[in-house]
Amino acid sequence: MIANIVKPGRKTRGVLNYLYGPGRTNEHADPHLVASFDGFAPDPGRDHDATLAQLTAVLDLRVMQAGERAPKEHVWHCSIRAAPEDRPLSDEEWATIGRRVLNATGIAPAGDPDACRWIAVRHANDHIHIVATKVRGDLRPPRNWNDYLHADNELVAIEKEYGLRQVPRGDRTAAKQSTRAEQEKAHRTGRPQTARERLRITARTALAAATTQEGFFTFLEGSGVLVEIQRSPSGDIRGYKTALDGDTNKDGRPVWFSGSTLAPDLSYPKISERLASAETSSAIPPEPDAWRRLAKATDRVPDLLAISDDRTGQAHIAVLAETLDALPLVAPADLRPQLMRAAGAFERAGRSRIRAHHQQAHATRNAVKAILREPSPKDGAAFAILLDALLLAVIAARHWHQTHHHDQQAEAAREAAEHLRAAYQAATVQPIAVIHQRGRHLALFLHEQHAAVARQALPDLAERILAEPGWPALAATLVATKKAGHDPAALLTQAARHRELDTATSYSEVLTWRLNRLADLPQHTQLIATEPPSPARAVRPTQQRRTR
Repeated sequence: MIANIVKPGRKTRGVLNYLYGPGRTNEHADPHLVASFDGFAPDPGRDHDATLAQLTAVLDLRVMQAGERAPKEHVWHCSIRAAPEDRPLSDEEWATIGRRVLNATGIAPAGDPDACRWIAVRHANDHIHIVATKVRGDLRPPRNWNDYLHADNELVAIEKEYGLRQVPRGDRTAAKQSTRAEQEKAHRTGRPQTARERLRITARTALAAATTQEGFFTFLEGSGVLVEIQRSPSGDIRGYKTALDGDTNKDGRPVWFSGSTLAPDLSYPKISERLASAETSSAIPPEPDAWRRLAKATDRVPDLLAISDDRTGQAHIAVLAETLDALPLVAPADLRPQLMRAAGAFERAGRSRIRAHHQQAHATRNAVKAILREPSPKDGAAFAILLDALLLAVIAARHWHQTHHHDQQAEAAREAAEHLRAAYQAATVQPIAVIHQRGRHLALFLHEQHAAVARQALPDLAERILAEPGWPALAATLVATKKAGHDPAALLTQAARHRELDTATSYSEVLTWRLNRLADLPQHTQLIATEPPSPARAVRPTQQRRTR
């Protein structure tokens, strides 16, 4: 159940005309009062002798009495809507809900004889409209500060008491949505996104890539964005604003957006704080192991979220968002759409009311920036390993937000995980095929030996894993971990302890990538059988199944 409190209006009659009218598409049916301030307000919907003029006069009585003391925007209008799957509520139930919201917002406190005059109109099955005039009986305005927040808190309690769907709530850290005018302008000009949305994405990508403030602004300008830096009298930067090149107002001037209007974490102070925790030199040479370093750092995120304090946990989630923002810049072209959707969804999950302690995550942040200075891996295995780590980290971030009752962030992380899983499945096709081919040519005794390892480490899952098409790839990887000096059984047990293994479509493939990451296997040498394959000892799929 959600409340929508619109900007105060000046004309009571205008709102009533809409509520009792047919609606924009004749969707209004049987408009009528379900409750009013005194229970005796005229109802033009059910009483043929009542008129809209009479109802307007009743509601405006105190406004007229207050005269010049009455606020110009004296009409308070709130709609309350149930979720589509909620059961139909009776008029009496809607009346009770309306009174509770009016009490919570301070418009009409329960038992207050001087409370504002109001009515609740129902013209559809799933919602009501509350209209009040903001002049009390003592001719003073009501105390209704933060009315939306108080109404929303009351609706949370109502949902639980009435057995209705509990709608995910925000914490007022969400980015401001594009206005209807901005959406219509984008449609009119043939742009797939509004200027606000395009600028937000570009700024987030610039923040993920930049190591300095100057680099941040340079990236923006190189992306077709106009940038205006605002300075204090001392010359220090105090803010910035951006505009999309070619996006102008009616006077032909650029339509500017400050960083804070794009998203709360894109304000200049927040950007400065985040960049301060990264390496400040843009001349850092590329690191040959940047991708592996980022994968290992990301792999630690689930454990860090479980043991860290809230500020450190929020910092790791913020870096996770930066990783997703940066990845489309270096991803193969066929994976970019899904990765961009994942980044767009996780944007909401990347911040909360908890102030991040960014210094605690500077190593991962530097690893993110390092992969942008290094060519993308050619074999695809390193990319697949990173995506597997990212998927686990995003799922862990969802659990973290759920624990902290961050409903919107948890839902955003869930959506991001779906897009990331699709990208992961596409990214693993080619590299898993290479490892699978190596596994098919393993000596028979190695398959039998590592099948025993699987049964020892994962007794409940082993038979399913051995029957999967991905088993040869996992067997090949187990051989490689042993050659690298690891205990395959211990490492396999560790890999299976990660969350969400039970949601995988192929246990063997997921474990293959986790073993690669945990053992830090070099991809170009990953796995050769300990003895050369021969026709007599090569394993065919049918033979392998018979031995099990």
